[in-house]
Amino acid sequence: MHADLIGLGALVLIAGLLARGGRRLGLPTVPFFMLAGILLGPATPGPVLIEHPEDLALLAALGLVLLLFSLGVEFPVEQVLASGRRLFVAAGSYIGMNVGAGLGLGFALGWGTAEALVIGGALGISSSAIATKLLIELRRLTNAETPVILGIIVIEDLFLAFYLALLTPVLAPSGSAAGLVVDIAVSFGYLLLLFAVARFGARLIGRLIGSHEDEILVILVVGLVLLVAGISAEVGVSDAIGALMIGLVISRTTVRERVERLTLPLRDLFAAVFFVAFGLSIDVGELGAVAVPVVVAVLITVTVNVTAGLVTAALFGFNHRGAANVGLTVLGRGEFSLILATLALAAGLDARLGPFIALYVLVLAVLSPLLAAQSRYLARVFPDRLLRSRWRYVREETMSTACRHLDRVAVTETDTRECAYCAETGDDWVQLRMCLTCGAVRCCDDSVNKHGTAHFAETGHPLMRSLEPGEDWWYCFEDRVLVRQPTGQGDRAGSARDGEDDRAGGAVV
Repeated sequence: MHADLIGLGALVLIAGLLARGGRRLGLPTVPFFMLAGILLGPATPGPVLIEHPEDLALLAALGLVLLLFSLGVEFPVEQVLASGRRLFVAAGSYIGMNVGAGLGLGFALGWGTAEALVIGGALGISSSAIATKLLIELRRLTNAETPVILGIIVIEDLFLAFYLALLTPVLAPSGSAAGLVVDIAVSFGYLLLLFAVARFGARLIGRLIGSHEDEILVILVVGLVLLVAGISAEVGVSDAIGALMIGLVISRTTVRERVERLTLPLRDLFAAVFFVAFGLSIDVGELGAVAVPVVVAVLITVTVNVTAGLVTAALFGFNHRGAANVGLTVLGRGEFSLILATLALAAGLDARLGPFIALYVLVLAVLSPLLAAQSRYLARVFPDRLLRSRWRYVREETMSTACRHLDRVAVTETDTRECAYCAETGDDWVQLRMCLTCGAVRCCDDSVNKHGTAHFAETGHPLMRSLEPGEDWWYCFEDRVLVRQPTGQGDRAGSARDGEDDRAGGAVV
């Protein structure tokens, strides 16, 4: 017993230290938890801290349940329902393309139908935790495309519940087509029952678990979550679904915020154990056998995500940079892919699924932050005709409302329609820009001389605007973002022009 405690404590401590080092490099924590399990597990040469990974099965299951429960508690149902048709079309396109590509790869590998369904889900569902962290760390929370990104990952989370309901009977087949149909019907029936409880029984559940004492509240909540998860597993539905759905119920009660705050440390701790336990089951020697399929899967995911970003940008009128941000921000795969792999291995499916998904998640967890941070380079190679954007200068930037230099705006209009420096030397210009601090008119970066950027370098005046007909955007050199005009600034307020800007391919959103 003492040896087990020492091994578990050392393993969790090392996982935390690795994750802390990863965070300093701007990387997510999930791959480092997995890495600790892989390096210190019994299937990898070297020191072994946990001889029998199955000893952690209950703790890992608790981590999985709390992870999905937390997702349900945080799920903004009303926000999703009020998001409009375009968001559902964008999210449906993203999910359909990614899951479809994953299914195609799964069948091409020839590992089996059930395995193909697992691969489809693992490749199709992005990590909401990684995507959210990227938005925060890259300071893109106020970008125009960010609400759409958040909407997509929220709808993905909802899709996960239905996908798990579909997959659970497949992972434990009844032996006949009729039996499979019955099992799927039971799974979806149980799902609908839990939706009904969330819709109509939230007040009763709130009274059942409600307590003014935090200690009693967290005990009642965890007990309820484990009970529902266990009942779900007994009726042939994944315990993860039960946890997710009871989270939706709690999200509609008056104790939601307290529950979210109290269970967060438990979720983080036991979710880390879940990822470490998954890593313990991976043999490094098996990673080489799946390296080629993983490379193919990563290339497919990057290609499909970029394509989905372009589709989303076309739907919402984003420019090239917005399209690149959408596609690369939701590139990471993490907790949900590992959940599917865990369920698959527990069901006795092809053992290659474990190392395949583990290596796939590890590669994308490192690659996605690097690519998302450099999205401007991808924006430069998108053909203009894809997004109807006419000028490279604009397409490489995204829009924000978080400019810190609006107090430097002194001039918004001018009658000048030439770049004085270009006129003096006899050079032509492509477009004209106006400094919003001193009113100087200079040529754009598509012009030979780039006098607009040179003016900023000389004066430090941060904001400029386009003088092209039909273009209302401003640009901040300091913050390196397109800026939505504050209401009342300029001849046309940005908030009153959103619809026209959506149609004006070369400007902002």
